[in-house]
Amino acid sequence: MWITSSLQTAQTPTDIALGNFDGVHRGHQTVIRPILPESSNCPTAAGEFPAGTTLNSDLWGYSDRCPQLLGDCDFQSAVPPAITSDAPGPIPTVVTFYPHPQEFFSGQSRPWLTPLEEKAVFMKRLGVRQLVLLPFNSELSGLQPEAFVEKVLLDHLQAKHISVGADFRFGHQRRGDVDLLQKLATRRGTQVTIVGLAQADGDRISSSRIRQALCAGDIYQVRHLMGRPYQLTGKVVKGQQLGRQLGFPTANLRVPPEKFLPRTGVYSVLVFGVPDHPAEQGLPGVMNLGVRPTVDGQNQSIEVHLLNWQGNLYDHTLTVTLKGFLRPEQRFDSLEHLKAQIQADCEAALAVL
Repeated sequence: MWITSSLQTAQTPTDIALGNFDGVHRGHQTVIRPILPESSNCPTAAGEFPAGTTLNSDLWGYSDRCPQLLGDCDFQSAVPPAITSDAPGPIPTVVTFYPHPQEFFSGQSRPWLTPLEEKAVFMKRLGVRQLVLLPFNSELSGLQPEAFVEKVLLDHLQAKHISVGADFRFGHQRRGDVDLLQKLATRRGTQVTIVGLAQADGDRISSSRIRQALCAGDIYQVRHLMGRPYQLTGKVVKGQQLGRQLGFPTANLRVPPEKFLPRTGVYSVLVFGVPDHPAEQGLPGVMNLGVRPTVDGQNQSIEVHLLNWQGNLYDHTLTVTLKGFLRPEQRFDSLEHLKAQIQADCEAALAVL
């Protein structure tokens, strides 16, 4: 996948899916699907990705104009790949905004369901070949809707097909809507697909609905709305090693600071990326997300105990997929009571997994 924040280094011509796409959930997939080739592996509206999606960033390059946006990602800088004869025609492209417009206008950071690197992983798996990150700044936010369509989408990106959700708004003060987009684009011979809002259980599938489910610990609902389990990816760093003293060694996971975290508590999980273990196979585990009140913890941590596995995980990158919420975090009267509860958590996790 080619990733760029510069219109000058974007590959053209393009078929574009346009939106914010935080979560790349089932609703977003319905907007992306119309610009993909029929041979792509995009799941159906009710389908799911396999659980074990791990970050493998050596598959991508990014424009040298991207460092400010991609500084925390492990993408390799590269020259834009040439369009090959075996993939003729417009390039399936997602056009999105970075940072999120809400961050720009509020001045406050906004946790993401899918930080940039994770978002790229799922888009690549869908069949997207290019991700264009339009830097959302005062210049872009002040652009009139007509100029955004004509200059950015049609002139620079040479869009031949544009797919958007029915509620998409754009341009200065969000004055542009899908009717204006369709009018401007079709006048230049560009096809526009307006996708209706995806529904699940009588309500719209949305990132905010997924966030609410995560805050409630409703992991089944999250998986249902996203089309895949929610996952946390990060590097294993050294912690206090209290779990080892209790007989339950844990991997202390450091995830990107912009990652949206679910409700604090204990979860049953599958863990991918364990060394000397098949990448596509997850190992069962228990994850504690919280401040560990029994041992006077103050800072939030993510600790994962792998069931029936021993080894060194330091400096390895793990992907943890959430399978079930077992219980809220709680304070115990003694370490012995905590140890007994951890054992019960492990047994409950095995039953779920």
